[in-house]
Amino acid sequence: MATENIPQRITELRAILEEYNYNYYVLSQPVVSDIEFDMLMKELEKLEAENPGFFDPNSPTQRVGSDLNKEFEQVRHQYPMLSLSNSYSEEELRDFDQKIRKLTDQKFEYVCELKYDGTSISLRYKNGMLNKAITRGDGTFGDDVTANVRTIKSIPLKLKRTDFPEEFEIRGEILLPFAEFERINQEREEEGEALFANPRNAASGTLKSQKSSVVAERKLDAYFYFLLGENLPDDGHLENLQAAKSWGFKISPDTEKCANIDEVIAFIRKWNLKRFDLPVATDGIVIKVNSLNLQQYLGSTAKSPRWAIAYKYKAEQAATTLLSVSYQVGRTGAVTPVANLEPVLLAGTTVKRASLHNADIIKNLDLHLGDTVYVEKGGEIIPKITGVDASSRHPMASPVVFIKNCPECETALIRNEGEAAHYCPNEDGCPPQIKGKMEHFIGRKAMNIDGLGTETIDLLYSEGLIRNIADLYDLQKEQISRLERLGDKSAERILKSLDESRMVPFEKVLFALGIRFVGETVAKILTNRLINIETIEAASLEELTAIDEIGGRIAESVRAYFSNPKNVQLIERLKEKGLQMQIDEASLANRSDKLSGLSIIISGTFEKNSRDDLKKMIEQNGGKNVSSISKNTNYLLAGSNIGPSKLEKAEKLNIPIISEDDFLKMID
Repeated sequence: MATENIPQRITELRAILEEYNYNYYVLSQPVVSDIEFDMLMKELEKLEAENPGFFDPNSPTQRVGSDLNKEFEQVRHQYPMLSLSNSYSEEELRDFDQKIRKLTDQKFEYVCELKYDGTSISLRYKNGMLNKAITRGDGTFGDDVTANVRTIKSIPLKLKRTDFPEEFEIRGEILLPFAEFERINQEREEEGEALFANPRNAASGTLKSQKSSVVAERKLDAYFYFLLGENLPDDGHLENLQAAKSWGFKISPDTEKCANIDEVIAFIRKWNLKRFDLPVATDGIVIKVNSLNLQQYLGSTAKSPRWAIAYKYKAEQAATTLLSVSYQVGRTGAVTPVANLEPVLLAGTTVKRASLHNADIIKNLDLHLGDTVYVEKGGEIIPKITGVDASSRHPMASPVVFIKNCPECETALIRNEGEAAHYCPNEDGCPPQIKGKMEHFIGRKAMNIDGLGTETIDLLYSEGLIRNIADLYDLQKEQISRLERLGDKSAERILKSLDESRMVPFEKVLFALGIRFVGETVAKILTNRLINIETIEAASLEELTAIDEIGGRIAESVRAYFSNPKNVQLIERLKEKGLQMQIDEASLANRSDKLSGLSIIISGTFEKNSRDDLKKMIEQNGGKNVSSISKNTNYLLAGSNIGPSKLEKAEKLNIPIISEDDFLKMID
């Protein structure tokens, strides 16, 4: 590089890396692969090392990324959480091995571990009990997410046996299994919410949720890989992990001890393809010196330990041809572009399609029909296009331009400010939206209508028998039984299930309507507070946003739904069909205003009721559940194993602390 271009390149790299850091650590929305990021970082490190006159303490090379969140209490790490140096070749691993051998004459072994692709966590235990859970943060300070971590069932709250140190720290990775990731994204799609890009983003976003109930619902998992503290069982890192396993921690069964670097490389080669059979995402192998004494002797640089290194697998990538781009319309009207590809083998499967997500992705890739594109399948479930070989592009190739009209009904698309997706606003006349709403309505978590499915809905729609969800209740046996693949028994089962759905609780009916952003939880909150459909229909924006956990976006969506005369007419038809449009009398009978105006926070574990039951009791008696302590909190409902920081904060603010029995007496 010409000398005069060096300052410009350094400035350029710093700006690019800062932006990538922001997207990754703050927004949890990475825009480049780990390899691309690391290569840019290495280029910047090299230029800065060769040109010390351009040193800047604020350069991305001088700090680690941070996931600190001001909404959580920050805690200083007792032992800094350093990041590992990355390697991408066997040569770099051999260099790492030689550097250690130059620093010591001791004979040593390595331990190889799968590098799980989730979000890092550090747990502190005292006297065998979970005391605190802290995120990596900036390596020095992390966020206290103890309440959320307590909901993860693979993390022990109380240890087994008695041979553990009085105090110690254990570090690991919190993950979202692939199956759970797919389930969550399916639910988010049904509720009109943006999909998580990959399991890592989903795990990170979930762990930082302000509601521990959300964390519990998402079934996070965790693997642990490092024990720290005084009086540990053994000098061997692997031996300590085996001890931790006996105490109740989930340790990877695939961790192995290696006598030398050749065995390390053999381990890496073995897992190159085998990793795709795992139920969770991995992106490499971590290699550590096994002896803790030698680890301490070798020490660390300012950013990473000298006794460990990460080998990162290159994301599975293949080159193929972009044949066309098609567009799918979802239940909420969101239009998703899909790349249709020349079939190519990738990570053991044949890939024919790849999601392009939205118009911005197409624009940033500068896609043209017939392009040679690079497709990756790393931590993501769905393949994605990560690059284009523009040099091989035909000079007459047509650029891919995002459509202006709905591919199904020709309605002009809209794009709301601050959103990436385009939408078809013709919700009452666009076939995929109409059928999508009906498929959502009959779903297991909504009306749970047996015998109906996607194919049957499509068949009934194409025959002109149904045009909205109310039409389902007008179906006759002879109309259904004469259709292809259906008969008398199928018709009877469908009609019986439709009849039974008239008793489905109001909260599920509201969810089944498919109002954008009104998922199961929001539907439950709205029905609990506003009692019946008429009150919800009449509620103003101010009245809706005054309800705990109902924000402006949800309130606007609810108002927009009930401002549409066609939706009001649909509700009237459903009332006539006998669907539940208010909370049942038994639930109303249990209501009172004994806790009216009181904000209560729940913490700990309880003997007589679950936390969810207690929260329901608070709401039924007019109280408000809150997730964090402030001067406006009226009571701390404390069970056993309550976090000391929460207790300390309550005492500092003079907030009354009540037991489960005290609470039950309050509501009689």
